[in-house]
Amino acid sequence: MDCEEIKTPEEFSDICPYNDEDFPREIAKLVKEPGFEHAVRYVMPEVDYKAFCQQLQQIHNKHDFQLQIMLPFLRQLEKETTSGVTASGMENIIDNTPNVCISNHRDIVLDASFLNLCLTLHGKPTTEIAIGNNLLIYPWIDSLVRLNKSFIVKRDSSKRHALEAACHLSAYIHFAIEKKHQSVWIAQRQGRAKDSDDRTQESLVKMLALAGDTNIVNGIKPLNMMPVSISYEYDPNDYLKAKEFLLRKKDPDFKKSQHDDLLSMETGLLQNKGRAHFHFCPCINNQLQNIPVDCDKNEAAHHICNIIDKAIHSNYYIYKNNYIAYDLANDVAHFSEQYSDDDKKNFIAYIDSQISKIDLALSDDDINYVRHMMLIMYANPLANQLTAKGIVQQ
Repeated sequence: MDCEEIKTPEEFSDICPYNDEDFPREIAKLVKEPGFEHAVRYVMPEVDYKAFCQQLQQIHNKHDFQLQIMLPFLRQLEKETTSGVTASGMENIIDNTPNVCISNHRDIVLDASFLNLCLTLHGKPTTEIAIGNNLLIYPWIDSLVRLNKSFIVKRDSSKRHALEAACHLSAYIHFAIEKKHQSVWIAQRQGRAKDSDDRTQESLVKMLALAGDTNIVNGIKPLNMMPVSISYEYDPNDYLKAKEFLLRKKDPDFKKSQHDDLLSMETGLLQNKGRAHFHFCPCINNQLQNIPVDCDKNEAAHHICNIIDKAIHSNYYIYKNNYIAYDLANDVAHFSEQYSDDDKKNFIAYIDSQISKIDLALSDDDINYVRHMMLIMYANPLANQLTAKGIVQQ
């Protein structure tokens, strides 16, 4: 993993990862937090917490923190909760060329963590990670993520201060890429696409360009944007997402609680995900040249989002579950050659078992609705890939 040498200016101190000189102070505070101890013991039940804290206090920079703490933890998590994390497209990562890695968003914690695991195992520098402050429920979580090369996206700014926060974030990302020569990861949208219909938000592209040239295309070119396509065989949060769809259907004003976010993080982190695959697409700069020069900002942002989305959609790894869900959701048998009767039976049993975890009194109509929404979650990556590749199903 990479050592960061350029100190971040004070103007970004409210959102940036900790500078290495801050490590002793921040780790000394972190290990005294009861909430941190509880979390460590929860995710690592066999841990010798005292010895673990002593190990932490010997660490003085982000490089060693990721190598000595995060890498073993992620390898153990990979072993216990997946059937393997794999990657492709590594040839698209050019040495000494930092990128904004922009990906679809499935899991709150693990999208960026497993992405960095893939980079590490292939001898590539890790990325800094964009994380919304809505997830920093406790002060010690803020400290932990900033020790682990994360920077903060302020999602609670008032409308009056939203543009200021966006400009500040954009300036930091440009600084990271252009001055620190440090790649960053950011999700293509705020929050996860609950139905797995992954679309890049135009507002995100506009934010990224703010600190660059006044022309939006020229403004994002220095960021060397690289789409990354993430594919999990199973989504442990699928039933929680289906539950949220049902609650919003019944009450359009429904809002998740902090407890809901914590449960989603815990479930995604610790439950089975099957196989996980990450594909690193080529930098989009060459394709940006095809955007008409007379486009206004909105049209240009739309073109850029389409480029990103097509790359992500085209490079999903498609599992048997996706083929089965597509056929079931659409009441067809287009992909029946891709799976056996037993595969189909097992997937239906999996969906039913996930539905049984929903802690609501469900009517028959409710059950049919959440089942359909879960099928859509697994079908959409295939549906979007077919569209991206120009394949039409009759």
